[in-house]
Amino acid sequence: MTDDVERVVRATLAAHKSMYLATASSAGPWVNGVYFAETGTFSISLVLEQRGRTLAAIRENPEVAIVVSTGSPGDPFLQARATAEVVGGADDDEVRRVLLAKVPEAEPFLAAPIVAVRLTVPVWRATDLANGWLPGRELTR
Repeated sequence: MTDDVERVVRATLAAHKSMYLATASSAGPWVNGVYFAETGTFSISLVLEQRGRTLAAIRENPEVAIVVSTGSPGDPFLQARATAEVVGGADDDEVRRVLLAKVPEAEPFLAAPIVAVRLTVPVWRATDLANGWLPGRELTR
């Protein structure tokens, strides 16, 4: 079963260029759509606006939630909690490189005042109705 779940997780990540990123801080909950690139099954790279609500929330509370989905519950989708880390230097360059390689249309964002962020996912929850995965199946790091 683990191989099947890992296959669905990898395929779903590869099939999507954007996801929903949810944060929570003293200002309350917030959700944002972001472009992303997976740099491993449990590592996600993205960029955020320097002055945006999402980054402000991450600086206060690095625990986030993510959803990778078409928006239809009939299609396979992923959910997870993750830890966000703002990165700089060579890591910033690498986040930008992998993001642009996967999502060329993200290039205008890279010229804006942004910061690079990496998410570490400890457990993915994959829901796939075609496979009868309701509730979803978990894939642990």
